Amino acid sequence: MTAMRREDLLRALPYGRRYARALTGSQSRGDSLVADSLKEMLGGNAPGADARQALYETVTRRFDSGAISLAPHPDGLTSKQRQLLLLTALEEVPVEDASPIVALTLEQARAQLEDARDRLRSAAATDVLIIEDEPIIAMDIEELVQGCGHRVVGVAASEQEAVEIAARTRPGLILADINLGIGGDGTTAVTRIMKRHHAPVIFVTAYPERLLTGQSVEPAFVITKPFEPMTLAIATYQAVTGGVRLD
Repeated sequence: MTAMRREDLLRALPYGRRYARALTGSQSRGDSLVADSLKEMLGGNAPGADARQALYETVTRRFDSGAISLAPHPDGLTSKQRQLLLLTALEEVPVEDASPIVALTLEQARAQLEDARDRLRSAAATDVLIIEDEPIIAMDIEELVQGCGHRVVGVAASEQEAVEIAARTRPGLILADINLGIGGDGTTAVTRIMKRHHAPVIFVTAYPERLLTGQSVEPAFVITKPFEPMTLAIATYQAVTGGVRLD
């Protein structure tokens, strides 16, 4: 075990926050998990030499130690399967590097991933509101969401339209772009919606590090443009099922 350089950890921090937030289903719980992991690593208990890989591993180990209580999902994915899916799809970590992070052999990790992807096809469906001002991108996202088994209840191109559709349909999940051009701001739209209706939110952005500073109220789920269908499937599953028991 070695101590990590602060500058290396700072570069890895946004990615560790994204992973921990998606894993726990919460900004506050995820950031707390990362903060505890950083203290451990700066104290000389960091696995390996790569800061980003080491942060993923420390966060995962602390999560598995009972720092977070998983909500029971009898027909859903196991904790290891969630971790592998988030690491390989959301964080784009090769399965060869993800397997030691979750304390599995490469063969075990590959088998768990294959089973997890099969289970995603039968995941519980929900009603989804898409907030996206680019028509072609909105159509692509709508197709991907429907391909994941969910129902699209509306596509909003502006902040005001998003608020109106949410009030009318009360979606089970919101998938929001950050920049809506002349139509406003996706984060503002979500903030307005949450005053009357609470639902999990996935933000889509080309610059995820700008949303992962830990300095303000930020999303629990962030995926990066452009994204693969599996990334969206995993993010929506994790957002809808929660992943943790809410205390």
